[in-house]
Amino acid sequence: MVNDAVTGDLKQRFAAEARRQGFVAVGFAPAVDDPVRTQRLTEWLEAGFHGEMAWMEDRADVRRGPASMWPEARSVIALAMSYAPSADPLALESVGSRARISTYAQGADYHDVMKKALKRLARWLVAEAEKAGLGETALKLFVDTAPVMEKPLAQNAGLGWQGKHTNLVSRTHGSWLFLGAIYSTIAFPADTPQSDRCGSCDACQRACPTAAFPAPYRLDARRCISYLTIELKGPIPHELRKALGNRIYGCDDCLAACPWNKFARSAARNRAFLPRAELAVPRLAELLALNDAGFRKLFSGSPIKRIGRDRFVRNCLVAAGNSGDPALLGPARALRDDPDPVVAEAAQWAVAELGG
Repeated sequence: MVNDAVTGDLKQRFAAEARRQGFVAVGFAPAVDDPVRTQRLTEWLEAGFHGEMAWMEDRADVRRGPASMWPEARSVIALAMSYAPSADPLALESVGSRARISTYAQGADYHDVMKKALKRLARWLVAEAEKAGLGETALKLFVDTAPVMEKPLAQNAGLGWQGKHTNLVSRTHGSWLFLGAIYSTIAFPADTPQSDRCGSCDACQRACPTAAFPAPYRLDARRCISYLTIELKGPIPHELRKALGNRIYGCDDCLAACPWNKFARSAARNRAFLPRAELAVPRLAELLALNDAGFRKLFSGSPIKRIGRDRFVRNCLVAAGNSGDPALLGPARALRDDPDPVVAEAAQWAVAELGG
């Protein structure tokens, strides 16, 4: 009983420290595998819905849960940072000369921001556990770069629930959350898992421009604009290009449609995720002119940098072809002989769509 009191006190102080580090939500869950989620993952992979994301399949056995990844773990600490937008993320939908970048990618790279904060929290926890007489504590930290199913873990820890768009939804912060996790050898008291509150609402399903949801809670990544503009390395399928509109990196439509966002406050957002001026309302003509060096300079410290100049310009050419803006015909023509064949093909398509 003494140990329960000690871990309970440490849990409360950890949550307070996490909020000081910029996290808006913290929850604790047992470090056990989830057979229901494992079965859903298996069915999703067998359907081929992961597309070219072979890394989802390569370590599927470890994705079953914390126990499969690290048997010594006793607790999962789920944490979330808010990136709630202050402006309408769909405002540029009809402005063809401008590009739309997903809200989450307009500021600093969340991987870097959260990993640094998690490391600070880890040092704090190890030191405080030792002071509390809990002995040596081992931890593992994760931010979207390991075979960890952060969203189910966050639901088990009471942060929210996986909505019909498959993303986490919070009653307090809506759909605008970055997730991280700490696996710990300390057996913390668990929080109550969050129950599903989507009800009969299907706003996110109806909002998807490419019909990427074959059923509620089920995403076919091969049709998802985020997948097409970020993960897909080859040409974007012709039958889906028109639906991309002027989206060049990611898509906010299903998230923005969620009614729970009315409770999200942009004031809760970590300041690191404030949009950079040059990424909030970017001009397509300027983006089409980027060479490799210019691309790297513009997107230094941004998650966009990881897709590289060629994939990014491919996306911009599709947006140009959809723009109806004759001023983009010249920049598109200039890329028809690009060394990258995928870029050159997208340029040919854009020129044809613009009437060239």
